Amino acid sequence: MKIENIVATVSLDQTLDLDYIDKTLPNVEYNPDQFPGLILRLDQPRVTALVFKSGKMVVTGVKSTAELIKAVKKIIKTFIKYGIQITGKPRIQIQNIVASASLGVEVALEKAAFLLPNSMYEPEQFPGLIHRMTNPHVVLLIFSSGKMVITGAKSEEEVYQAVRNIYLELKRLECIRKPEEEEKIIESEVEAVPSTRRRKRPAYESFYF
Repeated sequence: MKIENIVATVSLDQTLDLDYIDKTLPNVEYNPDQFPGLILRLDQPRVTALVFKSGKMVVTGVKSTAELIKAVKKIIKTFIKYGIQITGKPRIQIQNIVASASLGVEVALEKAAFLLPNSMYEPEQFPGLIHRMTNPHVVLLIFSSGKMVITGAKSEEEVYQAVRNIYLELKRLECIRKPEEEEKIIESEVEAVPSTRRRKRPAYESFYF
C-alpha cells in the first residue's frame, strides 16, 4: 500500500492579509480576480497550500500524516519569519487520502460485481470495478490485476482497514486467484489431454509445410 496524496484543511482562527503575504513571501501566487485564495508552495516537503483571508488553508501534496504536520509547521514558521503574527494554534483536519495498493492476486471482476454490494462494473466505459465501502467509508477502484486505488479515507488507518476488508471479502466470495494458479490450471489441463501418436513425416512431406 502506498499513500499518493493527502488533502487537509488548516484553520488558524484569524484573518490574514493576503496582499501583504503576496508582496513579502517568496514562491507565492495571488490573483484575486481569478481566484480568492493565495497559492503558496514549499520545496521541502513538496506541497501546495491555498491560503484564504479567513485564515483557512487547504494543503495538498503530502504523502503521510507526519509530512503533513511538518508542512504546516513550516508554513507557520515562514509566516512568522516574514512578520505575519500567528495568534493561535493551527487546527488540522484530513479531508481525503488517495492511496494505491496491490492485493497480490487477480480479481474476477464480473463475479465480484455480481456478489459484492454497492459495486458497479462497466468494462466498456472503465476497466475497473467501483466499490463503495461503508466501513470504512471509502471508494475503491479495483482492477483485474489486483491493483487498486483508494480514495475518501480520513486517516492512514482507514486505508489499511479498507485494503484488508476488501481482500477478506473477495476471498470469502471466491473472487480472487493467485496468478500462478492460472498457469498451474493450464498445465494440468494440458497434461490431462491424451498424448496422440504422431507418425513420422516422410522427408518429402516437409517441403509442403
